[in-house]
Amino acid sequence: MSVSLRKQIEFKPARHETSFGPFKLLHVLPWLILAAAMRVIAFGGGPVALPAIIIADISVLLAFFATAQQSIEAAGGQSSLGELTWGEQFRLSFSILWRIALVMVAAAISAAAAGYEAAHHLMAGLDGMAFDQFTHPGRFWSAAIAALVLLMIVRAERDDGQIALFAAIGEFARRGLWLGAAVIALGVVNIALAYGQEAVRTAIWNFWQTSQASDFIKNLIYFCFIFSFAMLRLWITVTILTLGLKQSYISDGRG
Repeated sequence: MSVSLRKQIEFKPARHETSFGPFKLLHVLPWLILAAAMRVIAFGGGPVALPAIIIADISVLLAFFATAQQSIEAAGGQSSLGELTWGEQFRLSFSILWRIALVMVAAAISAAAAGYEAAHHLMAGLDGMAFDQFTHPGRFWSAAIAALVLLMIVRAERDDGQIALFAAIGEFARRGLWLGAAVIALGVVNIALAYGQEAVRTAIWNFWQTSQASDFIKNLIYFCFIFSFAMLRLWITVTILTLGLKQSYISDGRG
């Protein structure tokens, strides 16, 4: 698979006019809405569950691409992700998706063989980049998957759209000091976000039980709750990982 990605990512630490945010993330909302709708369909089971999961994961990846472009450019890097056509973005998403799916399947099988009862939740690694995971280990796993996706995007920028899973894994290992720290930090933040989201969810539930507000207002509040946390989680994920990647470039003398 090849798409027209022409600019190599270069981080420039001397550039001081950019910052990490806040970013305008409303443009990723349609993808997150589609992902959320597909998640509901998938949870219902049946023959449509697998196609719904695939569409949901691709939607999360497309939202990740848009956020990554802003994060890279805000960090002083260059990215041509915004130059891709819709078709190229879908092809890039699917190319990354099936490779990451293999990683998640291998991890889930290995964890199950080791006796981890919640091993099947590791299949939600991509989903957890925007939506809350089911377990604390799963939240760290989603952070690691997001780091791997970011590296695959970075390498695709350099290699004219060629996706290389094992090369990205190798680069993850080489940049393990900074990226590993970023993944750990992101996992901790994901746990904190999970507790915060649960607290807000409980407050909204109590509001629903006691308020005389119309169903429209109640549904609007719940809509804002779901997608505010999804956009916040996505922004935090990409920001922390981009910062770790930038620091690894600087430490290599390549920034």
